[in-house]
Amino acid sequence: MNQTLQDLIKHRQDLIPGGAHTYSKGDDQFPAVAPSAIVRGQGAYVWGSDEKKYLDWCMGLRSVSLGHVFPEINEAVKKQMEEGTNFGRPHIMEYVLADRLVNLLPNVEMVKYAKNGSTVTTAATKLARAYTGRKYIAVCVEHPFFSYDDWFIGTTACDSGIPEEIKQLTLRFNYNKIDTLRQLFEQHPTDIACVIMEVITTEEPQENFLIQVQDLCRKYGAVFILDEMITGFRWSLTGATPHYNLTPDLITYGKGIANGYSLAVLGGRKEIMQLGGIKHDKPRVFLISTTHGAETISLAAAFAAIKFMEENKVQEHFWKWGAVLKQGLENLIKQHGLNQNVKVIGFPPNLSMSFADISGIASPVLRTFFLQEVVKRGILFQGYFAISFSHGEKEIETTLHVFDEALGVYRQILDEGGDFAHRLIGESCKPVFRKFN
Repeated sequence: MNQTLQDLIKHRQDLIPGGAHTYSKGDDQFPAVAPSAIVRGQGAYVWGSDEKKYLDWCMGLRSVSLGHVFPEINEAVKKQMEEGTNFGRPHIMEYVLADRLVNLLPNVEMVKYAKNGSTVTTAATKLARAYTGRKYIAVCVEHPFFSYDDWFIGTTACDSGIPEEIKQLTLRFNYNKIDTLRQLFEQHPTDIACVIMEVITTEEPQENFLIQVQDLCRKYGAVFILDEMITGFRWSLTGATPHYNLTPDLITYGKGIANGYSLAVLGGRKEIMQLGGIKHDKPRVFLISTTHGAETISLAAAFAAIKFMEENKVQEHFWKWGAVLKQGLENLIKQHGLNQNVKVIGFPPNLSMSFADISGIASPVLRTFFLQEVVKRGILFQGYFAISFSHGEKEIETTLHVFDEALGVYRQILDEGGDFAHRLIGESCKPVFRKFN
């Protein structure tokens, strides 16, 4: 890498707030030994600015579902590039993809495109407020991120710049604790516009929890919104919603739909979605209006990705190799006697790990140390496994070999009383949502 690029990387914090355009990609989210920047990718691998090759388990924050520089997607994108990217009237690809999605996805009668998940979740809540004439939004506490917009970020520690009045309009309930949501409805029976939540993250719904949430929304007239940013096109081609027999009013998709190209989708019932259109006599909802929301490159990438997924049973691949990885990791954890300290959580297409100290208490510092040991051995890992179609037997074997070594070091540290400060290079990773840096 030439000196100019090295200097730019060195001064990245002076060029971009946080040094990255997504906080979870920032320097404070990775161990100091991680590459400061990525130069290129191929399949399940990336090359860093340190000129090293890494097996990639981050995969663009789970957005690269097939693999980096995937041939079928590249071909579709190159073809579309030759026909143009952005116009003064809708491009035909907008309708082609919309028709594909409406016919593929249950509970989706109309769609609206955007570039990021935050945009479509915020649009969903705006529609819900317009449709119901109500003000409150109920969100699930255990689901970590819905939007960078005020209605959600105001519920986190990163609430600087958000008026108190706006913060008070978002209510919170707990996953698998239906009484916490029921109490909100009893306190505000005619004022909750919507409930927004993921279908599933790491915890299975218990005692028909999701159906009970849906029933409460129906009973009190609130819009039921499901966020399938992660489970969409990963759990199955149609997401996790059908698996639990749910019929949401609105639903959002994003990660995984276009193999890393920028596309998010809001879908749902026509009765609600059309409030953002021009064919009704109700008050006009200025829903999503973005110059680049429907640029043709991302739409072509999404259409090609969905076609490839359908023809190659991609989601079955996720479940198969994710299950192999989970079993292998659990075997290693058991072999090293770390069952009380290190855990594999989640479902096979979206696994993650948690790390605790000798007392079984979650330890960000020990987590950072483990990430450090994995990255040093050539795997880019942030605590979760975003399995792609490019991850297979070879990548699983490599991962298990490296994690075996890292777990061995972890065991050694605990046996020595947990004193490893002298072995941690740089600072510990920090939570994204925190009051001060």
